[in-house]
Amino acid sequence: MLEALQMPFFQHAVIAGVLIAVAIGLIGPLAMANKMTFMSGGIAHATYGGVGAALFFGFSVLAGAAAAAILASAVISFLAYRYSHRADTAIGIVWAVGMAIGVIFGDLTPGYNVDLMSFLFGSILAVSGEDLWLMALFDIAAALLIWYFYYDFMALSFDPVFARLQGVKTAFLHMLLLVLIALTVVLAMRLVGLILVIALLTMPSFSAENYVKSLGSMMLFSVLLSVLYIVVGLFAAYSFDLSSGASVIIVAAFGTIALFMFKKIKKVDTQ
Repeated sequence: MLEALQMPFFQHAVIAGVLIAVAIGLIGPLAMANKMTFMSGGIAHATYGGVGAALFFGFSVLAGAAAAAILASAVISFLAYRYSHRADTAIGIVWAVGMAIGVIFGDLTPGYNVDLMSFLFGSILAVSGEDLWLMALFDIAAALLIWYFYYDFMALSFDPVFARLQGVKTAFLHMLLLVLIALTVVLAMRLVGLILVIALLTMPSFSAENYVKSLGSMMLFSVLLSVLYIVVGLFAAYSFDLSSGASVIIVAAFGTIALFMFKKIKKVDTQ
């Protein structure tokens, strides 16, 4: 199994996996704390429209996906604030329209396009050196933004009404968080695909929440778990000739269940 590390494409895959894990670990806890999991799903599926458009018009898929993700996050943020009682409906509409646009562009693109399927289910082994640099730059930018707005994000996560009364710009932070989620989705789609990205955003954060008390500790633990799940999943995919995205999600699911059961057993033993 270690011979895989001697192959350049697998080295790229592991480095990309670690960089994606950092983004997942930082953004996932904030998304979960602010109850944005369903919004993340809407953004992820709407991104498919940008992927389809990019393949049809022949420009960068990463740029198309990022543009679609940011547009979807802006629309969802506006509708969620303007029509808060119908936020789930708005997210569902953006979700469906984005996917439909992607499917239509896929139909219009000559021939059967394998790239569209790889973005749905993940294909991390096709990661380029340029992708690695973009992932690293995003990790740095996300870490700096979270560090700078940490206490504001913490206030937004635990009591947004009180935070607004204290002068925190909750609308701006809400939009900023959605944009960070959108760009994290674009990076993670390389690994697990747009269909499975919600699971990767939530499972490490859910496990971390059960073991730590602060938001910062939750992010750190979530990063460590994400790295573990992704690296083990990549080696499992290589060893058994499986899809990398599905393997990572299965490993993450087993890890989440194991940590949950360990917590329950430990709680029973201390009673």
